[in-house]
Amino acid sequence: MKKLLVVLSLVLLGCCSYGVAFAADSNTVSSTVVTDKSVPTASAPSINVNNSDVCKSGASASIQTQVLGIASGMTISDLNCERIKLARSLYGMGMKVAAISTLCQDSRIWDSMYMSNTPCPFMGLIGNEAKTAWEKRGQDLIPEGSIIKKRWETQKVAKLKQVAKLKPKKRVRNEDSPKISVKPLGVLALFFLLL
Repeated sequence: MKKLLVVLSLVLLGCCSYGVAFAADSNTVSSTVVTDKSVPTASAPSINVNNSDVCKSGASASIQTQVLGIASGMTISDLNCERIKLARSLYGMGMKVAAISTLCQDSRIWDSMYMSNTPCPFMGLIGNEAKTAWEKRGQDLIPEGSIIKKRWETQKVAKLKQVAKLKPKKRVRNEDSPKISVKPLGVLALFFLLL
């Protein structure tokens, strides 16, 4: 039975192709050139950040020429958003000083806390103790971009300049002036000549 089906299908296939070969006695080839067709564009990948509790945002770009198209995408972390979420988590666990210390890593928060006379904690110290510690030993730990830090640095430079003005200046010998030295033998010889 299988053999009969195979033979029958081969005969049927041969007849179909035989009829097609005779039907094409006269062939006319015509072609047209399409010049107004645009080049396919490069599509930038979409980057989905579905969760609203993620401190990342997506960015993608693409460029297309007549020959080559390039597309790329990436995610960008928002460090300030991460800092706020960390502080919120610490505060939720009852660690209020640690939460404020986390926020104080931003120069804007540090400046506002200092200007409101509630300075950021310093190595476990809070309040006026922290303020004194920041002023004496913590100036290197203040976040970059702080207005207070810049003010302290300019005051420090001004004090150094003022101290430099108060110190007596050493007399600098002019190279053009003759060098005068008094030796003990010369003084004795001069004394004997005067006698």
